Amino acid sequence: MYENILVEIHGAVGLVRLNRPKQLNALNSATLRELATAIVAFEQDAAIGAIVITGNERAFAAGADIAEFQQTSLAELMKGLRADQYEVLRKVRKPLVAAVSGFAYGGGCELAMLCDLIVASDTAKFAQPEINLGIIPGGGGTQRLTRQVGKYLAMEVILAGRVLSAWEALQHGLVNRVVPVELYLEEALELAQTLAERAPLAARLAKDAVLRAQDMSLEHGLGLERSNFLVAFGSEDKQEGTTAFLEKRKPQWKGR
Repeated sequence: MYENILVEIHGAVGLVRLNRPKQLNALNSATLRELATAIVAFEQDAAIGAIVITGNERAFAAGADIAEFQQTSLAELMKGLRADQYEVLRKVRKPLVAAVSGFAYGGGCELAMLCDLIVASDTAKFAQPEINLGIIPGGGGTQRLTRQVGKYLAMEVILAGRVLSAWEALQHGLVNRVVPVELYLEEALELAQTLAERAPLAARLAKDAVLRAQDMSLEHGLGLERSNFLVAFGSEDKQEGTTAFLEKRKPQWKGR
């Protein structure tokens, strides 16, 4: 079904591997379309509770496909097709985990930052080098990186082309954890499995509140949290969760 990605299922976790090794998993239009299609399929699959996106040990994704970019007209870009694929990923309600090793440059860094959690190998490198091509990040890099690491470091990464090592990314809160390269995917899958075992409705509501916290005042954020809390409190899963706790058994979530 796919030419540029591989799709696997590990328990309750859907795994999407970028699979253009000769191009260091560069993100061309076809790859983004396939990625969005696979993620939506997992989103709609009730048996899947969390999703992992990865590449290979050498490269998560080394940016956009420069050969395709060089041939792309301004009119084609203005149609917003690439932006549409990123928007599909941004609206995914299930937890997204990026398993990053090697290069996460340009669009690859932006793709990782679209995810909710990032597990990095100790060889991971994060960068937004678009300025070297006479352009700027166009998939959210200027916004998400700045929100995560602050104005001054973001300016250095985006204007000067500074590359952040995995440990620097961890220091500045860009990733959740750094593990040896031979363990990074296993660690990401284990983390995703933990997320997948949580109450699905509560997970969606919590993700929504956390993501929107960055764009709201504290007052509005607390109001949203309260609303989402009340929805969760009135759910069947809340009743099941509290009953299972009192009966000292594992809950059987229904997602409603």
